[in-house]
Amino acid sequence: MNAEIRPVRTPAEQALVASFESSHAKLPGSTEIAKLRESAARAFAESGLPHRRIEEWKYTDLRALLREAAPLAPPPDAQAIAEAKKLNPLSEVETRRLVLVNGAFVPALSDLGTLEKGLTIIPLGQALAEGHKLTRRIGELRPETYDAALALNTAFLSDGLLIDIAKDAKIERPIHITHCFTGNVAGSTYARSLIFIGVNAKATIVESFSGPDSIAYQTNSAMELHVNEGAHVDFVRLQAEGNAAVHLSTLLVNISENAKFALHPVTTGGAISRYSISLRFDGKGIEGRFAGANMLRARQHADTTIVLDHAQPNCSSKELIKSVLDGDSRGIFQGRIVVKPGAQKTDARMATHALMLSETAESDNKPELEIFADDVQCGHGATSGALDENLLFYFLSRGIPRKDAEALLIHSFVAEAIEMIAHGGLRDALLKRAAAWLAARA
Repeated sequence: MNAEIRPVRTPAEQALVASFESSHAKLPGSTEIAKLRESAARAFAESGLPHRRIEEWKYTDLRALLREAAPLAPPPDAQAIAEAKKLNPLSEVETRRLVLVNGAFVPALSDLGTLEKGLTIIPLGQALAEGHKLTRRIGELRPETYDAALALNTAFLSDGLLIDIAKDAKIERPIHITHCFTGNVAGSTYARSLIFIGVNAKATIVESFSGPDSIAYQTNSAMELHVNEGAHVDFVRLQAEGNAAVHLSTLLVNISENAKFALHPVTTGGAISRYSISLRFDGKGIEGRFAGANMLRARQHADTTIVLDHAQPNCSSKELIKSVLDGDSRGIFQGRIVVKPGAQKTDARMATHALMLSETAESDNKPELEIFADDVQCGHGATSGALDENLLFYFLSRGIPRKDAEALLIHSFVAEAIEMIAHGGLRDALLKRAAAWLAARA
């Protein structure tokens, strides 16, 4: 007699499986989309939430951290929409704002008027219901290994945005995808964005996340971004969720020949957050840049995990992440550069630096290189440490109060990453946000 051993499922895992079973029949899309959802749900049911034995999730044991799965958030009503009007963490920047409230697109709060030539924006729920041809490409981009957070997002795929930018289009105003959670009861959201940047097109994409404090809502978002030949894309992201939120987000990017792609993620919110990034350099002559910042306090846990797949020759990538950690916070950076066979003349550099403001803060840095070509320049480095006492003494000796001196040093440390943002308005807004974080520091 052979005994089949099945892992014991946690209450959160059981609730997620039950939620899919009760809701999937109501979700929009073709038979192919339904099969995609069912396949993802099956994979999750078999594998469950990631835990520390899974290498990519060793620092963020979601099986232990996610005790309960919040029910699906209901469609936003008039009160939810009214509350969402107040939630715009980048209100001082002129953008084309596209608003998702509790995971659902809200036209009343979005700017869809007078679209620039070559710009198409369609709510993903509408595109799924109408069988838009581009929805067939959902799931085309995948990480190299199974990811439970992405599988859940695919299983509950229902709404989000489909953005198509035509060949040679130059979109001057940043396109701002705004994720808002509203309400007094915890809920879960699963928004998806599908973005195509045409040949030689140019655009700035902005994504922000916000919600109320003291409510343990759960955000699971995903974006598939196709950057075609010669395109130039700047992607700026602000995660400013409420202080009790669980935030899971996945970015999958395929970059084609001679394109330029810059990614600037800034994290200040959420109780638990994980940002999984996969960048594939799928053509010659690509320039990739990553400059991000984390500012954490109390018991915040923020994990940034990035894989850069150099699949073609003559490409360059530069990565820099700065983390400021106060209280009992924990900042994690896992960065892996993979240089495939034949990807000669690759120039790839990665650096992560953590500033520890407390003896109980924790920084986990894991940069990696996997090189299968011999004519490359690759390197990585990681540092962590406290404020420089000599620099502090310099300020104190000139009559600057200690708190102000510390703020100056911290701001200069984190500003190095934020100042790499090309758009002046977005750069200034995020520098102000860093200053506000410092001002609120006890």
